[in-house]
Amino acid sequence: MHASKYLAAIAVCLTATFAQAAGFRLLDVPADADGPALKGAMWYPCTQPPGEIALGRYTLLVARDCPISGERLPLVVVSPGNRGSFLNFYDLAETLTDAGFVVAAINHPGDTTIDNSRFLWDFVERPTDIKRLIDFMLGASPAMSKIDPERIGFFGYSQGGYTGLVLLGADLDWAAATEYCQRLQSPYPYPGCEQVHRKEFPTQPVAHDPRIKAAVIADPHSGFFTAASLAAVKAPVQL
Repeated sequence: MHASKYLAAIAVCLTATFAQAAGFRLLDVPADADGPALKGAMWYPCTQPPGEIALGRYTLLVARDCPISGERLPLVVVSPGNRGSFLNFYDLAETLTDAGFVVAAINHPGDTTIDNSRFLWDFVERPTDIKRLIDFMLGASPAMSKIDPERIGFFGYSQGGYTGLVLLGADLDWAAATEYCQRLQSPYPYPGCEQVHRKEFPTQPVAHDPRIKAAVIADPHSGFFTAASLAAVKAPVQL
């Protein structure tokens, strides 16, 4: 998947300056009353030359733990798809960083390759994870003094796309979800439908975050929304 396909809306809405290379740091967002600890990484402008870093099956072209270059930088937060990793869109992160953005991505607890134990609850917990990530980036991360809090964007793929729509103001519609899943053949190709069929619905509301000013949403799980439940989404979106 090529990063260049997803840059247009974020770049237009959060105009950034140009830097020379991508810096890289691993992130640990502490557990709090709203959720468990989050593992992830951030990419950011850096003037040092990059080198290759191998992380599992990924090879990143970055300058690890180098000083952050620039002031009042726009931030893009990233939510991967089901069973995804904070490294899934490393190429997108490097490309945005080269254009002057800070990028932060996380693993969603209970929805990774090695742990898919909280799939349906993920519909509620994923937006909260990203909201907590933004809180961390603005309040405790190594980049906090360099980020412009008025220029925050979002990129999400698949279940991450769903996450972004919720953060922008959309609400879950479980009746629509039930109808959507009934149209799919059993055994359901979409794991969440097994729990929808059993009516195992989370009861708490989803988290919205008006700090996000623009978003790129790729291939979202849209069967859990209706036109009415999407009506509150007002920020620019590239779908």
